[in-house]
Amino acid sequence: MSSTTCLAGIDFGTKRIGVALSDAGRTVAVPLALYQRHNRAQDADYFRQLAVEHRIGGWVVGLPLHLSGDEMKITQVVRDFGHWLAEVTQLPVVFWDERLTSAQAERLLAEAGIKAKQRQEKLDKLAAQILLQSYLDAGCPPADDSL
Repeated sequence: MSSTTCLAGIDFGTKRIGVALSDAGRTVAVPLALYQRHNRAQDADYFRQLAVEHRIGGWVVGLPLHLSGDEMKITQVVRDFGHWLAEVTQLPVVFWDERLTSAQAERLLAEAGIKAKQRQEKLDKLAAQILLQSYLDAGCPPADDSL
């Protein structure tokens, strides 16, 4: 992944996808968007446009795992999505452990005094930011097939 471009973090959902973006220096992640999924063609157009508009050089897709580190039923669905995303955008994808990111995002939003309905609207974007920041803080390691 070229270091002159940004990275995008993805918090996958079957209905909504949270997206976060790093700076070009890859030190800070910020929440970017909550994408409501439609169909494969519209989703592909959205992610291709996002990549061009924000100069994205790669995707960091959150990989759901049990606390034990074992895979969940949804893990293969997320892997399939990541491979599809790489194919439609022609950009590399790294899978990154997302354990507890949604719980951490929920706690932060509650502590900030944000009401439950508003928390739901912000949750996936914040989870994507936490996921991406974790990856950046780890030094942006290359893809690890063991994840």
